[in-house]
Amino acid sequence: MNNGKDTIAKTNSNMTQADLLILVDSDDNELGHLEKELCHIGYGKLHRAFSIFLFNDDGDLLIQQRADCKPLWGNYWSNTCCSHPRVGESLEVATNRRTIEELGIESELHFIYKFEYQASFNDRLSENELCSVFCGHFDGSPIANPDEVKNWEWISPERLSRELKANPNLYTPWLKLEWRRLQNDYADHLQKYTP
Repeated sequence: MNNGKDTIAKTNSNMTQADLLILVDSDDNELGHLEKELCHIGYGKLHRAFSIFLFNDDGDLLIQQRADCKPLWGNYWSNTCCSHPRVGESLEVATNRRTIEELGIESELHFIYKFEYQASFNDRLSENELCSVFCGHFDGSPIANPDEVKNWEWISPERLSRELKANPNLYTPWLKLEWRRLQNDYADHLQKYTP
């Protein structure tokens, strides 16, 4: 059994690539791989992740309510899609895979920025991610996977900002961080999607 100092896991016959996350340092240098569950225990192990914001022709953002069964922030509202690349998988492939798996959506995505954050869910579990943020366009109704998504809706940027102030406890911590940064530091990118 691994001690707390060295928890980098190796792929074995009982583990698929989907069970492993990519451990990184703050510069996004790959350090190894670790089981998804172990990455989220305690303070969490820093791992590679991504977050997606899809806007329709009216400039509204597609948000989702995470499925109840999610071990972290189940039933909370969040941005369109967020997840982790698999071992050996590029962010381009991973982001497209997850929008299809969660929402039945294909979209051309554009990288906006990358940031590091840590957020504790309770006294046992946390997110600790180096997260790449993407924006894209989609117009229509998603086909939500009920194992991932409890509900979804289109929301205007103005209403989302009001909601995040009025009811912050209903939303995931990364959505709040990312939305504020998109508005404050990447407004020129947002304007491409929110006419």
